[in-house]
Amino acid sequence: MKNTVTKKGMVYNTMVIAMNTGVQTKNVVTDNDPAAGFALLRRAGFSCADFSLNGYLTNTALYQSEVNSFFDRSIGELERFFAPHRQAAADEGIVINQMHMPYPNYVPKGSKELNAYLREAVAPKSLQVCAYFGCPYIVVHGFKLAYFLGSEAEEWQRTEAFLDFLAPMAREMGITICIENLYNGIGGHLVEGPCCDVKKAVERIDRMNDKYHAQVLGFCFDTGHANLAGIDFESFITALDYRLKVLHIHDNDGIADLHQIPFTFTRTRENRPSTDWDGFIKGLRNIHYSGTLSFETAPVLSAFPASMKEDALAFIAKIGKYFSDAIAAS
Repeated sequence: MKNTVTKKGMVYNTMVIAMNTGVQTKNVVTDNDPAAGFALLRRAGFSCADFSLNGYLTNTALYQSEVNSFFDRSIGELERFFAPHRQAAADEGIVINQMHMPYPNYVPKGSKELNAYLREAVAPKSLQVCAYFGCPYIVVHGFKLAYFLGSEAEEWQRTEAFLDFLAPMAREMGITICIENLYNGIGGHLVEGPCCDVKKAVERIDRMNDKYHAQVLGFCFDTGHANLAGIDFESFITALDYRLKVLHIHDNDGIADLHQIPFTFTRTRENRPSTDWDGFIKGLRNIHYSGTLSFETAPVLSAFPASMKEDALAFIAKIGKYFSDAIAAS
């Protein structure tokens, strides 16, 4: 199938091909037998994976100022630890196309020692692990500090300083760091968090990439977070354009960050989806997105019985095929 694309008065014919589909390794790939997990992803119909590096130092622990010793390892020790994972992925033809840096990268009420460790040890070693896997994109969470500092502008200054610290290493390794639209919890309500203003995101990404003369910064659009914050999917994605590098695809009821299978929730008895999947498809079609359709649905796999894990994964992969076909449709 061919689509006609018009840009600045020029007309191009572009061949439309099926997009790759990926999912988190969390709840699928284990450290004691990574080969079995990657084989399961292949059988289910996935060609890519979002490596869940954030599972080795969890946000729930960090917010309690609890740190394990995983990232105390040297980079050589980390590479030896992950060698079976890298080999298993290669054996099954699964591409590690993206991963998630442990978060938060800054704990608002954490000690100086904790936040220094997250910056000086966890973040750079995460980039090194990313490079070891040959992974081009790593997602980071911007600092959630607006409530403490009094403004979004000051919050971004702290995040930008962190990104400036990592950018030279990312440039050298050929990695693009991707900021993500987040939500915040205030007074029992979920509201917009960091990176929910697309105009600011575009300006900040362009400014940083111009500064380093490389694609050191991109964007990860998270459908679940966008649904919680009431973001217009089509206009947000369209404004991001080529800056959109990776996706976190999952669903919720508009109230809680549930990370469930798309089309799971409805807002009315007439079964209108809770999440604007039509706007999602239109936005990706507008920008001729050709990246990986990556699902962030790991919690689903602990909800289904273990015997249904492969069926659940295969269903998610089929939804990816649906999205790919719908985006390609003229």
